[in-house]
Amino acid sequence: MRNNDLLLGVSHKKYVLKVRDLPSEEKPRERLLAHGPSALSAQELMAVLLSAGTRKEDVLAMSARIMREYGERSVLSSTNAQELAENTDIPLGKAMQIVAAGELGRRYFQKRRNGAAVIRTAKDVFDYAVELRSLAKEHLRGLYLDTHYQVIHDEVLSIGTLDANLIHPREVFRPALAHAAAAVVLVHNHPSGIVTPSEADRVVTLQIAEAGRVLGIDLIDHVVVTDESFVSIPVE
Repeated sequence: MRNNDLLLGVSHKKYVLKVRDLPSEEKPRERLLAHGPSALSAQELMAVLLSAGTRKEDVLAMSARIMREYGERSVLSSTNAQELAENTDIPLGKAMQIVAAGELGRRYFQKRRNGAAVIRTAKDVFDYAVELRSLAKEHLRGLYLDTHYQVIHDEVLSIGTLDANLIHPREVFRPALAHAAAAVVLVHNHPSGIVTPSEADRVVTLQIAEAGRVLGIDLIDHVVVTDESFVSIPVE
């Protein structure tokens, strides 16, 4: 090797596929034009909605991460753009786009739907929260019911770690008051696969149930779910 020769090192950093790397016919926008929205995956639809990524993250990587960490139903049910931006680590403007798209969908769906999901048992909650069961982070969701036990609103209340999820009663009952709900059901996942409620789960459940009694809005259940099982935490 001569002194003026160059030695190019081999990087072991994994290369992330970007939109510009794809053939034109495989890019989300082009596929939407050619085949319609039904041909696109949720990740691709999110990429079209977000339009562009950031300096540190391509739009495909961003949409994939949002769907993986937050869940399709959870991200589209979000109503607080500031919280969504913080929870998903995306710019506020992009969080606002997602919230606006979700609101348009909800308004159209509410006009067209013939009926809503009915929650009467913990098994109903387990079936309803199918997407939540496979998420890698612990999510706490509130299901807000009318007097007929129909779900009138569904909201992510907090996102925690694998073993902790802190929530204040006001965060639970603010949506209940906004949507005139008669009752609330809480559901959260245990990514560890261990369905047994923690002591913190039990304490928080009792605190929220007590706050609900003061407000006249019943917490009728708090269900812990995993991929294959579920358990109901006593609310009294």
